[in-house]
Amino acid sequence: MYRFLFLLASLLLSGAAWAQPVTFGASIQLTGPVANTGRYYKDAYDFAVEKINAAGGITIGSARHPIALRILDNQSDVNLSVRQYAQLLSQDKVNFLLGPFASNFVLADSSIAEKVRVPMVQGGGASDQIYSRGYRYIFGTLPAASNYFGSTIEAMAKLNPKPERVALLYADDAFDVSVAKGTRALLQKAGLRLVIDERYSTNASDFSALLSRIKSGNADAVLVAGHETEILNFIRQAKSLNVSPKLYSFTVGVPSADFRHALGKDANGASGMTAWLPSATLKDRWFGNAEEFARAWKAKFGYEPDYHAASGVAAVQALVNAIEAAGSTDPQKVRDALAKVSFDSLYGPVAFDDKGQISLPQIMVQIQDDKVVPIYAGKDFINKLEYPLAPWSKR
Repeated sequence: MYRFLFLLASLLLSGAAWAQPVTFGASIQLTGPVANTGRYYKDAYDFAVEKINAAGGITIGSARHPIALRILDNQSDVNLSVRQYAQLLSQDKVNFLLGPFASNFVLADSSIAEKVRVPMVQGGGASDQIYSRGYRYIFGTLPAASNYFGSTIEAMAKLNPKPERVALLYADDAFDVSVAKGTRALLQKAGLRLVIDERYSTNASDFSALLSRIKSGNADAVLVAGHETEILNFIRQAKSLNVSPKLYSFTVGVPSADFRHALGKDANGASGMTAWLPSATLKDRWFGNAEEFARAWKAKFGYEPDYHAASGVAAVQALVNAIEAAGSTDPQKVRDALAKVSFDSLYGPVAFDDKGQISLPQIMVQIQDDKVVPIYAGKDFINKLEYPLAPWSKR
């Protein structure tokens, strides 16, 4: 049902009159295999809407409009998600769309937005394929998947000695295929030798054959593009089979507290990347700064935010800024305003390129002593990388 969060805001505003609500709609994975990440987007949308309404909602001309939020559970089923986005527009009559989690969902769901010419701003899909179709109504707050390992590979090339044999493993979904394609080019440019290049099935649970190949091929650095459950299975099986590369890095999981809790001490040494860390230098119109946002998020939801949370909040804020810039809820006017929007947020500077995607640098991070430590960004090491990693028996 609708989340009329603006009721609280109206009380805080001492009875000030509201104009008609502007409704945002989304279909999100609240149950099913990827619900653990999907919850970031539900919570991000709820939190952003609550905060914006408490500050007066959306200003269009002289009127203040509260945001109403309609969220449906797609049960981690992409076909259901497509049907629900059609429902949001045709039956629920939402004004604008927020996206789901995962690139394969965004690829399918954004076709609905494009067909009816209603903007969708999404913070859950990074695949380059989303933006290669010439669509005009899809905007995204995650940086390009093809450069996810960019900071990691730059760091690897500066190590002494640098890794000599690199293994690349990737799932067969849209996001991970885009990661792999970009990673091959980045490795070649950095002069790093790719000796294993293997695609595996999404939701794979058995990595024993791939780990045996890594061990027999003496790969000393392993890059894995996949979803969090797959990464957890990979690390657990690497330990059980005593496969100990000098470095391994993953596209997801590492910045998440859930990842560290799931693996315990075995999470230490894992590297990854993030487009966002909660820094006080990232200032925001509604939340103050990213550190304040992170504290408020933890107090409200009981778990720490990661870049998914910040990206989801930025998606809501992008729509609000575009509506205010357009001075209208007309979908075409808001779409044109989104193409020009530029603002500072707790996530970082938000502006979309001509394809609709944001550009933010990835920060290489590593789990050390049970904490996420920034390692490399902006062409320089920030902290010391634990490299080479000790064998499992000595950790």
